[in-house]
Amino acid sequence: MTAQVTVGLDGSDESLAAARWAAAEAVLREVPLRLLHVEEWPDTPEIPVSHARALYERAEALLHDEAERARKEHLGLEVVTERVRGRAADELVAAADAADLLVLGSRGLGGVLGFVMGSVSLAVVGTARRPVVLVRAEHPDPTSSARGIVVGVDLRHACEPLLAFAFGEAVRRHAPLRFLSTWTVPTSYGYAAVVDPGINEELGAGVRAGLEELLSPWRARYPGADVTTEAVVGAAAPRMTDASREAELVVVGRRSRRLPAGPHVGHVAHAVVHHSPVPVAVVPLG
Repeated sequence: MTAQVTVGLDGSDESLAAARWAAAEAVLREVPLRLLHVEEWPDTPEIPVSHARALYERAEALLHDEAERARKEHLGLEVVTERVRGRAADELVAAADAADLLVLGSRGLGGVLGFVMGSVSLAVVGTARRPVVLVRAEHPDPTSSARGIVVGVDLRHACEPLLAFAFGEAVRRHAPLRFLSTWTVPTSYGYAAVVDPGINEELGAGVRAGLEELLSPWRARYPGADVTTEAVVGAAAPRMTDASREAELVVVGRRSRRLPAGPHVGHVAHAVVHHSPVPVAVVPLG
C-alpha cells in the first residue's frame, strides 16, 4: 500500500467533484494525490484510429487540467496522473487496495471517456479491501467541520476498522463525531411494547450502553475528540440516510461477503450511498 489518495476520473460532474474532494483530503492526510483514468475500450475488436486518438487526447487533457487545478488550489500538494487500460472495476479495485483511500463519483454519465460510475462504483465498494469514498456532484465544503461526521454502528458485529477510520477523519478535520446505532422491537415482544412503554426505554438504554462501552477505549485514545452517541428506534437504512443530511461526511461499514451474483455491499451501505447528499465513506470490516 502507498500513502496516497487516489481518485477515479472520467470527466463526469461526479468524478470532477470527487477529484476536488480527494485533493482536499490528500492535503488533510499530507499525502500525494493520484488522478487515475481507466481506459475501457468498446467490445468491438477494431475502432477507427481517429476515434482512438480523440479518446487519448481527451483523457490527457482531463488529467492535465485537473492536476493543474489541484496544484493551484492546494499549493505544495504533490499530484501524479496515470492512465491505465482494462476493466474499470478491476483497475479501480487494484487502485483502492494500493492506496490509503479511493475516491469515486457516486453517479456517472459514462460515455466514451470512461466508465458508468453507478454500477462500477458499487462493484468497487463491494470488493475493495480499503475504504472507498463516494462523492456526489454537489456536496458541502470538504474542509468544513461545522456539520461533523455521522458514523453508523452495528453493535452485533466487530467494527474496529470503521472506528479507526472515523476517529482519524475527525482528528484531521477537527470535526465532531456522531455515532448512531439503531434498534427495533423484536417481534417476539408482540403487543407488550405497545402497552408497556418501559420496554422501549429499556431496549434503547441497552443499545446506548453498548455503544458507550464500544467507544470507551477510543475516547481514551482520542481524548480531544468531540463524540456524541445516539440510539434511535427504527430501520438502520432510513435513519442513516436522514442523519446524513446534517453531516459533512457519513461513514458506514461493509462486511466482506460474496454472493453468486457478485460482491455484497449491504442494504444499509447501499441505501446511504444512493440517498445521502454528502460524501459517504464505506469501510470494509474484514
